[in-house]
Amino acid sequence: MKVSILDVLLYLFEHYFAAGDTPPIALAAPGRNDPLIGELQHAGFSPAEIRNAFDWLDALASRRPAAQPTNPSGPIRVFHSSELDKLDIEARGFLLYLEQQGVLGAEQRELVLDRALALDQDEVDLDDLKWVVLMVLFNQPGSEAAYAWMETQMYLDEPEPVH
Repeated sequence: MKVSILDVLLYLFEHYFAAGDTPPIALAAPGRNDPLIGELQHAGFSPAEIRNAFDWLDALASRRPAAQPTNPSGPIRVFHSSELDKLDIEARGFLLYLEQQGVLGAEQRELVLDRALALDQDEVDLDDLKWVVLMVLFNQPGSEAAYAWMETQMYLDEPEPVH
């Protein structure tokens, strides 16, 4: 079984959020002897997988779009062929749904796309995309309500309407 960047990120996300510890997105790139590196290696992740996951987190942390009002009736996003190849139809539909409902703004959508395409996976399905959206929203100041809504969506088969 091939372990992906997303597996390491999910481990960090679930273990640190569940325990209420420092969230992984707020962590700086750890040093070679960092206890977190040891914990991740003990959990079965290779140094390369860990390094790739922290590079992914660093790229996310370096891109924080300013909070802007969403425009659900704005222009339609047309996906590039590389995005079409990597994101399945349900993932693309869900991403557009989030934007139309005002959960994601255009800049946040682009950040989600960037981070989804940066995963070392051939295809990003709906479940994977939901996790990426959750991590992006957690990292965005002013997105607490959208994050809370998205968190509830993680365990539902059908998304609930945004009120």
